[in-house]
Amino acid sequence: MNRKKNLVVLGSTGSIGTQTLEIVRDKKDDFSILALAAYSNVELMEKQIREFSPEYAVLYDKKAADDLALKVSDLSSVKVLFGMEGLEFIATLDKNDMLVAAMVGMIGIRPTVAAINAGKDIALANKETLVTAGHIIIPLCKEKNVTLYPVDSEHSAIFQCLKAQDRSMVDKILLTASGGPFLGRTYDDLKDVSLKDALNHPNWAMGKKITIDSASLVNKGLEVIEAKWLFDVEIEDVEVIIHPQSIIHSMVQFKDNAVLAQLGLPDMKLPIQYALYEGNRQTMPNRKIDFFELSKIDFLKPDHDTFKGIKLATESYKRGYVYTTVFNAANEIANRYFQEGRIKFLQIYDVIEEALKLDFDYCLTPSLDEILNAEKEVYGYIGSKF
Repeated sequence: MNRKKNLVVLGSTGSIGTQTLEIVRDKKDDFSILALAAYSNVELMEKQIREFSPEYAVLYDKKAADDLALKVSDLSSVKVLFGMEGLEFIATLDKNDMLVAAMVGMIGIRPTVAAINAGKDIALANKETLVTAGHIIIPLCKEKNVTLYPVDSEHSAIFQCLKAQDRSMVDKILLTASGGPFLGRTYDDLKDVSLKDALNHPNWAMGKKITIDSASLVNKGLEVIEAKWLFDVEIEDVEVIIHPQSIIHSMVQFKDNAVLAQLGLPDMKLPIQYALYEGNRQTMPNRKIDFFELSKIDFLKPDHDTFKGIKLATESYKRGYVYTTVFNAANEIANRYFQEGRIKFLQIYDVIEEALKLDFDYCLTPSLDEILNAEKEVYGYIGSKF
């Protein structure tokens, strides 16, 4: 790099955001934080501001933003903003070299679209952006000459495997999944599992929502849709393979029957760093794979009858793009209800299936406004049913 790259980090207080800042801390000669954004975590945001000295900080929640502004009133170098207007403003700053889109939920879509329209490259960790609006995002990136650098470990692995390869020779994307904490359990085994059980992921340390989504395999269903858009393949050509050790992060099968795989320990810092450096490798001091300690590497077929997340995701995509929004929104509600103890684990699928009964006239290629309206309708519908 000839100069420091200015980063805008959406979701700076979450798992991906905090790990991004850890990399920036270690690579301070290469990166500068231009702006930080989160939903409402005043305490952590204040700490991040004082360490990384951004020019702007955004908290979506107005009251939280007011509290933050008071706490950092001694700092003249930072301006505190709030709401969607604040998120879109920092996403399009002239000095922004890359947007790290790591906010969880639909809230991240509009600032990501704004950044793309402004010609900013994206390190993408927000699943909803492609799951619900891939038909908008991908053509827009091509039009604006914007590159999406995937941050998910699986999509980063595929991105790495495809580098310098002939895309026309891709036969199949092989998306690996750990299987989560309930791998091998039967339907009856899952009837009374607790929140604590669902959060006990064997390999990855993640936020609550994504850990529960991993347990239900909904997360892998979302990733199937993402892979379809990111790598320009048919959804039928994305195959999920359960790989409990999480050493192989994903693979690509080519038409000459060669298979390329990317391996590494379960550590999100590798894909984050790879995205920040635009697909260029840099040193990383963390521990490495010891192949002599690996007793075995297993591959299993997903149990689609018990864990319906992947099946429901692909079905929603095939019905029309608005139904991926329905699938995603229903899962967000179900995930929250499970965390609150309002429903049991298996009822997550019931909530999603109920939402997919809704009819939309604009199901094929919804606009961004129609996507967000569909989300609201799903929230209202599920709220009245459960």
